[in-house]
Amino acid sequence: MDGVVAVPLEAAPAANEPEPTPPQPVPPPEPVKAVEPKPEPKPEPKPTPPAPPKIDAAAERAAADIALKKEKEKKLQEKKEAELEKKKKLEKDKLEKAKLDKEKLKEKEKEKAKELEKKKKEEALKKEVAAAKAKEDAKKVAAEEKRTEALRNENLKRMQGMAGASGDENSKGTALKASGPSASYAGRIVARIKPNITFNHDVPGNPLAIVEIRTSPDGTILSYKIISPSGNKPWDDAVLKAIVKTATLPRDEDGRVPPVLEISFRPKD
Repeated sequence: MDGVVAVPLEAAPAANEPEPTPPQPVPPPEPVKAVEPKPEPKPEPKPTPPAPPKIDAAAERAAADIALKKEKEKKLQEKKEAELEKKKKLEKDKLEKAKLDKEKLKEKEKEKAKELEKKKKEEALKKEVAAAKAKEDAKKVAAEEKRTEALRNENLKRMQGMAGASGDENSKGTALKASGPSASYAGRIVARIKPNITFNHDVPGNPLAIVEIRTSPDGTILSYKIISPSGNKPWDDAVLKAIVKTATLPRDEDGRVPPVLEISFRPKD
């Protein structure tokens, strides 16, 4: 018969034999879905650029000149502003320096005024001290002159007493003649002092130096001074040094030493 397929028949199972467990069917794998590729986006058509305008060379040059001019003006303005700022800063620094210098000058003037005031006070104090010392020295000088004058008057009286004494040379009394120095006493004093004079200068003439010498009763020289300079200072100094070296004067014939003596010295005597 056309279109009929003969299926073979299977034999029946044997008696008392269990039927075998038919195998579990394995599920078929899921079909893989095919990923359809995305269609690429179509590029949008670019707009057609407008046609460039026609270039006006003259206008372009004019615009360039204007831009260049503006740039120069801008730079010039910036330079002016920078110079102005610099000038302002210099002026400010100058004013601050002047202010500082003025303050320093004021401080110096204050210090100077203080120093001057201090100096004035010191000078005033020195003057007061000097005036007090001069006053004291004047008192001492006046007292010394008074004492010297009294001694001179006493010596003069003694000398006058010698001249008017009525006794003879061998008189042993203590009247007027005994109160004054002997005639040779001055020469003895010069003879005692002159060997101590050291003088090697050439002196024109024979200048006279008169010295006043004050002594204690035992003849110790207490003070001395030139009362009539010779006009030759080296000679005067040499005489004073010799008096210092002599230190003690001899007693007169009566055993006494006059308290004040005026002795003359000449280099060629």
